[in-house]
Amino acid sequence: MQLGMAHLIGLAGTLLAITGIGVWSGRRVSSAEDFSTGGSQAGTAIVIGSLMGTLVGGASTIGTAQLAFTNGFSALWFTLGAGLGCLVLALFFVRPMRRSGCKTLQQMVATEYGPAAGFLSSVLGILGTMLSIVAQVLSAMALMGTLLPLPPSACAVLSVVLMMCYVLFGGVWGAGLVGTVKSVLLCLAAVFGGVLALSQAGGWQAMGEALPGFFNLFGRGVGIDAGAGLSLVLGVLSTQTYAQSVLAGRSDRVAVSGALWSALLIPPIGLGSALVGMVMRMRHPDMTPAQAFPRFVLEFMPDWLGGVVLATLLITVLVAGAGLALGVGAIASQDIYPRVARRRSDKGTLLITRLSIALVLAVSLLFTGERLSAAILDWSFMSMALRGAMVFPPLCGALFAKGRVDSRFALAALVAGPLTVLLVRLLWNPPFDPLFTGVAAAAALMLAGVACRKGHRDGKEKAV
Repeated sequence: MQLGMAHLIGLAGTLLAITGIGVWSGRRVSSAEDFSTGGSQAGTAIVIGSLMGTLVGGASTIGTAQLAFTNGFSALWFTLGAGLGCLVLALFFVRPMRRSGCKTLQQMVATEYGPAAGFLSSVLGILGTMLSIVAQVLSAMALMGTLLPLPPSACAVLSVVLMMCYVLFGGVWGAGLVGTVKSVLLCLAAVFGGVLALSQAGGWQAMGEALPGFFNLFGRGVGIDAGAGLSLVLGVLSTQTYAQSVLAGRSDRVAVSGALWSALLIPPIGLGSALVGMVMRMRHPDMTPAQAFPRFVLEFMPDWLGGVVLATLLITVLVAGAGLALGVGAIASQDIYPRVARRRSDKGTLLITRLSIALVLAVSLLFTGERLSAAILDWSFMSMALRGAMVFPPLCGALFAKGRVDSRFALAALVAGPLTVLLVRLLWNPPFDPLFTGVAAAAALMLAGVACRKGHRDGKEKAV
């Protein structure tokens, strides 16, 4: 289907408005701290926008519709897990993170377990986040491939260039302000799309009869789908980008409120996107699943509104990818750059942040070829699982068990968690998510570290 004039007007108007917000936000950046955490002066709306701007991206919309097209309600676990992750973040992690006085999760780990643990978590954290960026680029490719007469490679390059533009100038202010506007538009688009999809399908009963088994949350198996949800919960708690959002809040109350509102607003977006994917399965069972959402917009929504929704989807993908890249930039400038630079300056830190963002987005292009491309949510779930298995157990020790874990065991846990996930996925392929084995391995090492430290202390006391 081709875009009409009304589509183009709605699309161009929305893109220009949101782009203007992103450019204006760049005026608020005068230092590296402003770029990475907004000077810790962000209000609730900016915290919500930063969280949802990166967490609710192509995987939550285009990717959810894609998986719902093939597997039904199993696709809901991305947004359900993301919502639960924001809830746990608000209730248990926001205040300890902010009290630590650190700007990154890797600094929290390094403060407790030493420089080696901090450096290792920085490098592995960047690699894990890159997988999520790949998912956003794949989403953008699917959307642009529906809208523009361009080959996939050109769509990939254009996607990455636009992501760079959105974050390189405004940093967290750009991601937050654009994310706030985008989140409002996306909530409205997803809810309207879900209602419209139900109407086109003839209601819940008609959809259930046409797609038997598609309303099962555990359609791929309890172990797989529950693991997918858990990977999102742990991934939210273990990713610099999301921690950066709450660290940017001007107070604990603002940060907690932003995370709680995000937990409430994210799941309905997934439900609307899933219904869109399922109704497209009913209408066009032979179509490319990744194009389900954009084709639904073109086919069923009024042209002008369709243009607005398509622009919102595009901004959703771009801001999510840009926000994840911003987290990588913070890790590179705050954790890696100080270790290798003899002299540091605020301008140098800001430059390294921006160069890191550009580099990680450019490298993500290597994974968008036809041979390496996979389902969008597969990349996202894998990324969250690796980050959760790697960072979550040591981070919990750093925040809630200070001085009680032997640093050698924490260092081993950082490696054992993601390595176990990869080995189990490659060599065993069990009927459950490998995340369970990765977290179990890392947690076992952390507990061994507690026992070792306790035994060492007891030995000292007896000697005295």
